[in-house]
Formats: sequence, structure tokens, C-alpha cells
Amino acid sequence: MILLSDPRVAAVPSADDGEEFVDLRELPELRLDGRAADPAGAYARLRAGVVDRLLAAQRALPGGLRLLVVEGYRPYQSQLAIFTGYRDELRRRHSDWSPQRLHRETTKFVAPVEVAPHSTGGAVDLTLCTDDGVELDLGTAIDATPEDSADACFTDAPTIGGTARRHRQILVDALGGAGMVNYPTEWWHWSYGDRYWALITGAPHTRYGPVDLAAARSIPVPAER
Repeated sequence: MILLSDPRVAAVPSADDGEEFVDLRELPELRLDGRAADPAGAYARLRAGVVDRLLAAQRALPGGLRLLVVEGYRPYQSQLAIFTGYRDELRRRHSDWSPQRLHRETTKFVAPVEVAPHSTGGAVDLTLCTDDGVELDLGTAIDATPEDSADACFTDAPTIGGTARRHRQILVDALGGAGMVNYPTEWWHWSYGDRYWALITGAPHTRYGPVDLAAARSIPVPAER
């Protein structure tokens, strides 16, 4: 299992091809959940190439199922707050851990800011739902921590039930088939074009680098997309 703390992730050359952002609030083909909504609407923004792959993955789902997107782009400061908050929680619970172990365990749940996929617009947290918007059982809630779920949040966790395992496999087949990669400690986290994707797929560099939301522009989505 390669974690985001692995030096090989940070060593991937970072480039940005300038691909623009799509606002999912303007794209009815993908269902968008509001639990991670922020005043600026960052959560609803994704690179166009990611959106294309989500649409392809959704077309590959069994009938009656849809993707339910929870969060896309995440600003630097939000990423930093999540990282430091979880790190500090683990430090309180495990005062005997070395700084190295503390960092590694933290990155099982949240990326260090210097390699954070969400801050590139290339990562998305999502789940499955029915056509009516009813979420399916995937074994844990989105954003269940390894600490509190006893690692049941790991994509290949052996402790979850058969129904949840089948639903996770549906996600793996659809999203992996569309060219996205999963972070193996979070069944809900998928990315394309970022450092983690580049390392896993053997790409020579990223397609997307970290961006400032203020500089990210939304593009209209053609009706036939």
C-alpha cells in the first residue's frame, strides 16, 4: 500500500496543463451532495478531465445506480486545517508514537498539503446512490477515519459485509475503468492528474498542480457532454 507520505509521491514532477474547472452545480448529469458545501462553492468544482471520467464511470454503473459526489476541490487552508486537526487528535490518543509514525498514520486519512490531490481539482470524494438519491451501504460513512473505523474505511477491508464489498467493487470497476485511481485507505477518494495518480499509473509528471480557487475559472458544459 502506497501512502501519500511516501517520498515517491512528493518526488513526482508537478506540472499543470491549464485545464479549466467545471462547476458540478451546473451539470445535472452528476448528482451533487451538499454535506461538504462551502460558501464559495469550492466543493462543487473539478477539472474538466475528471468530470469526463466521472460521466464515463457513471455510464458504466449497473442500471438504477448513480454516483453521488460529495467533495471536489479543496483550498489549501481547508486541507491544512483537516491535516493538522487529525494529526493533533492522533497525538492526543497516542502520545507514545514517534513523529514519523504520527505523520504516516495521519496521511492514511488526509494528505499533507504539499501533495494534496483535492487542492489540484483532480480528486473527488464520492459514493453510490440510487436514481432517487438513496445512498448505498459501502461499509462505513464517507470520511470515516482509520482510527475510529478500525481500518474498515480501507477499500479492501476484509471486515465489511458482503453487500458493502459488492458496492465497493462496483465503484472500483467503474472508476478504475474510467482511468481514475483510488487512495486505498479511503474507499470514497478517487483522483486523476495529480501526483498520486501519476505515481500509480507511471505518468512522467502530473497533469494538474495545486491552484488557488480565485484563479480557477468555470467553463460551460456542452449539452451533449
